[in-house]
Amino acid sequence: MTVSRRQLYFFLACVAPAGKLILLPARLAESAKNDLLLPAAIHLALQAAAVFCALLLCERGETLHDMLAATFGRVAAKIFLTVFSVFLAYAAFLPLLEEKLFVQSVYYDTLPSITSFAPFFLFAAYLAAKPIRALGRVWDILGIVAAIGYAGILILSAGSADYAALAPAGGSGMGILLGVLRTWGWFFDAALLLPLAGHIEAKKGTAWRGALFYLVGSAAVLLFLAVFYGIFQETATNQLFAIAATSKYFSGVSMLGRVDYAFVFLLGLVVLFLSALPVQGCVECLLQAYGREHHLPAFLSVGISAVLLALVLVCDFRFGDVMSVISGTLFWIFPLFSVLVPALCLALRRSHA
Repeated sequence: MTVSRRQLYFFLACVAPAGKLILLPARLAESAKNDLLLPAAIHLALQAAAVFCALLLCERGETLHDMLAATFGRVAAKIFLTVFSVFLAYAAFLPLLEEKLFVQSVYYDTLPSITSFAPFFLFAAYLAAKPIRALGRVWDILGIVAAIGYAGILILSAGSADYAALAPAGGSGMGILLGVLRTWGWFFDAALLLPLAGHIEAKKGTAWRGALFYLVGSAAVLLFLAVFYGIFQETATNQLFAIAATSKYFSGVSMLGRVDYAFVFLLGLVVLFLSALPVQGCVECLLQAYGREHHLPAFLSVGISAVLLALVLVCDFRFGDVMSVISGTLFWIFPLFSVLVPALCLALRRSHA
C-alpha cells in the first residue's frame, strides 16, 4: 500500500474541493442564478455516493486491472483501462485551461505569452511519472495548505455577503437542471480514485469514512458558493475567478493592500497539483494495462503531457468554445465514467466474487 487513509481523507476533504472554487461558481450562477447551491449539492451528493463505491472496490486490496481481469478477462481489462485513460486525459483538459486562465489573469498585470504556462506540463509529466507513494506525501502537504487558504479567504469574505440574496430557493426552475447539466466537467472525483485501487490503505470502514470526509469538503464548497453569490448577486456571472474576487472586498484591503493574495496563492498551488492528477491517473491506467517497463512511465507521462500542451496551444483563445463542448454537448461523458462506472464495477465485482 502506498497511500495511507490519512492522506486519502486529506484529499477528499481539502484537496478535491479546491478545484471547484475558480470558474465553477460563475458557471453555476449563469444557469441557476440564486439557486446555484442546489445543482452543486446534487453533484456533490452523487460524487459522495460514487466515492463510496470506488472506495468499497479499494477495500478489496486489488488493482483495477486485477478486478476487471478476474471478472471479464485480461483482454477486456486492457480495453477498459485504455478507454478509461482516454477519459481521464479528456477530463484533464478543462481544468488545465481553467488553471492557465487563472494564472494568467490573476498573477499577471498584462496578458503573458502562452509559453509562461508551458512549464506546467513539464511539472505534470514529472508528477505523472512518479510512483503513487509520492502522491500520498503530496496530499499530506496540500491538505494543510488548502485548509489554510480556504479558511483565510472565507474569513476575509464572509462578512461582505448578503445571504438574503439566496432566497427564495427553487425560483429558477429549469435553471437548476441546466446548472447540473452544464457543470459536469468539474465533478469527476470518484473517477480519480479508481486507478488508485490496490495502492490505498483501505480497510473495512474506509468507504463510508471517505464519503463522509468528501461531504465535509462538499459543505465547504457550498458555504463558499453562498458567500460568493451573497457578495456579487446579479453580477456573479461576470466574476470568473471566484477565489480571487470574493476576498477583495475585505475592509482591510484599502489599508493593507491585497493581503488576501497570500491565501489565493495557496489555493492556486493546490489547484495546480490537482490539475495534474488526471494525467497521473491516465498514466497509471495504461501502466496497469500494458506493464511497467523501465522507461514506460516516463514515456507515457511526457507523451500525454505533450499532447495536452499542443491542445492548449490550439485552443488558447477559444476557452468559451471548449467549455461549451465539454460541459455542454459532451457533458454526458462525465456521469458515465465518474458515477456509473464505479457503481457498475462494484456491482459486477460483487456478483462474480
